Parts: sequence; structure tokens; C-alpha cells
Amino acid sequence: MLSTPKREEIDHRTIKLIVGVIALSLATLTAAFASTAIESISASYYEGGWSQTIFIGFLFAIAAFLLAYNGLLKSEMILSKVAAGAALGVAMFPCECSGHPALLPYVHGASAAVMFVILAYFCYCFYRRAKAKGYPQAKVRAAIYVACGAVIITSIVVLALNSFTGGALADRVPRLVFYGEAASLIAFGISWLTASRTIPVITNKEERFSPLREVNPE
Repeated sequence: MLSTPKREEIDHRTIKLIVGVIALSLATLTAAFASTAIESISASYYEGGWSQTIFIGFLFAIAAFLLAYNGLLKSEMILSKVAAGAALGVAMFPCECSGHPALLPYVHGASAAVMFVILAYFCYCFYRRAKAKGYPQAKVRAAIYVACGAVIITSIVVLALNSFTGGALADRVPRLVFYGEAASLIAFGISWLTASRTIPVITNKEERFSPLREVNPE
């Protein structure tokens, strides 16, 4: 049952829940609405229609929520703002792909790299907090954060190598960039969805959160 709100704004767990859902669905939806098998998620910008709208709109939404998120440390507060700016950079400065030149060379790629490196750092922050709690569900969450961070870092390295070799890896693996970007976004989404404390199996009853039920802030 819905209760009367006790605060004027959503809290960090609701932010993580929304961001997690957006990140998990971005690759699937942009690809589903594209008229071609896009080589990268960023290439959906040139598709027009729903694919372009979802790409830009979802990135703006992620940027807005990252801007609102402060975390628990000063480093998290600062880096979440940097990541928000990087997400806007990815959305506003199209990539050099699908036969189209970049609006500003290197800005798109650099923005994406900065955003994903910071998201990997957040996985580390979430991991440390979960590990410190020690009980079984928290240990499972800690393992999830490690896996998600590893996927993000691996994707960054692979895509960087592909870029430095002039697309040599993509020549061997068609749509490599799309798969790398999708893997990073899915890992990002899973880590933030896990941190939202809404999944029963990996969250004990005392700390479980629902955005439809008012609870005392942590």
C-alpha cells in the first residue's frame, strides 16, 4: 500500500534502481528499433526515429541521475558529476561511425571512456561496503560488484585495443564495439540494480528497499 511521502525527493536507492533499469535496457532497445544491425550503440544516433530518441534520451536521464547522486564519499560526489558530464558528452557529440564523421574528434570516445572508468570505480565502492557487512547476502552482492567491475574494465581494454589497432579486432569479430558497449552497460545496470537493495534473494529483510514504501533513510 502506498504511504504518504515523508520527504520531498527520492533517495539514493531509488536513483540506483532507475539508473539500473535504464542501463540494462539501453542496448536492447536501441538495437531493436534500429533499421540495421548497428555496429555500436552510439551508431543509433544516425538511425533516427526511436533508436536515436532512446539513445539520447536515456543518456540524458542517466546524466541527470548521476548528477543527483552524491554517494557517501567526497570522491563519489565529485566523480558522479564528472560521469554525468561524460554521459552528456556521449549523447551530444556523435561518434565517427556508420560512415559519418565525428562532430568533434575524440570527444565521444573520451567521454565514453571516462564514464565507464568512473562506473567501474563505483563498483569498487559498492564492493567495499558489501564486503564490510559480512553476512551471506552482502557477500553475494560483493561478488556481483567484482564481476561487474571486471566486465566494464575488460570491455574498456578491448575497445581501446580495437581503436588503437585501427579496428583490427572488429574486422575479426563483427559488431565487436556494440557487444563491448552492451556488456559495459549491462554490468553497470546490474551493479546499480544490486545496490538499490530491491532484489530479495541478495538482500536481507532488514535492508530491503521498495520505492513504493517509505522507510527511514540509511
